Amino acid sequence: MKNKKFIKVAKEVIDLEIKALIRLKNSLNTSFNIAVQHILKCQSKVILCGVGKSGLIANKIASTLSSVGTPAFYLSASDSSHGDLGSISKKDVLILISNSGETNELKNIIQFANRNKILLIGIVSQKNSVLYKSADIKLFIPKAIEAGNIIPTSSTTSQLALGDALAIATMKQKKFNKIDFKKIHPSGSLAAQLKTVEDIMLKDNSIPFVNENLKMKNALKILNAKKLGFLLVRNRKKLTKGIITDGELRRFSQKNQNFHNIPVKKIMTKNPIGIDKNELAAKALSLMNNKKITSLCVYEKKNRSKTIGVLHIHNILQSNIT
Repeated sequence: MKNKKFIKVAKEVIDLEIKALIRLKNSLNTSFNIAVQHILKCQSKVILCGVGKSGLIANKIASTLSSVGTPAFYLSASDSSHGDLGSISKKDVLILISNSGETNELKNIIQFANRNKILLIGIVSQKNSVLYKSADIKLFIPKAIEAGNIIPTSSTTSQLALGDALAIATMKQKKFNKIDFKKIHPSGSLAAQLKTVEDIMLKDNSIPFVNENLKMKNALKILNAKKLGFLLVRNRKKLTKGIITDGELRRFSQKNQNFHNIPVKKIMTKNPIGIDKNELAAKALSLMNNKKITSLCVYEKKNRSKTIGVLHIHNILQSNIT
């Protein structure tokens, strides 16, 4: 086969799979809604199982469900007949995936589910099959032409798409958001971009607070000790009134050499820029860039005068947030 024909083959494969997905889309009915409702009501876990290529799809769907807040895991069909059926409880939802619905390895699982009244969702393409007839909820995938007419291609693409649809439908109903996603995805570049200001801010004794009436000669000691390049100025009610950066201090000292006995409130910049603790750290970085500053006060809700943390640009960069 000449190289120029490879792209033609690729397009033919994709066209077949697109047609299969269109047929799947048009075949969706109330059974899909019922399946989502039962997954949402599941008091334990969602168990997915399949054989061969369908097993690989089942594994991926289980992973997707778990990643968006629905506890799920993949059960090996062959292992289930050698003791792993014991991992299925009556509170679980069982999803079996099979193109033919007649795979021998699944029959023992079907019998176990029916005997123990475990809710069974069948994803299948044959209406006269054991799986279709035995399933409590039947998710039918229309028959499709497989690319190459030999191995599962269009059928497994449809299975995967249906599994993704189940996962996203449950996710949206649960109002599973970016913050929830970050909690169960603590590693990786995506998790870094979902970190909030609260996740990386400095707090408690790390905050370089000084009283507004403190003399600069004493404030300098705190500035040097904290090594953040700025001081936050508070009044006696512990409300933030201003900020002094080392850059501002250097410029002030060039014009006023005898500044050591001046109270910090005479030098500070009033109303420092702040950000809510629940904002994404990426937004904080954007704010710093726009304002050409390197630090932010952190507050909670609308209480802007009550600083609960500070965020330095180094904290953001060290967290691989861009």
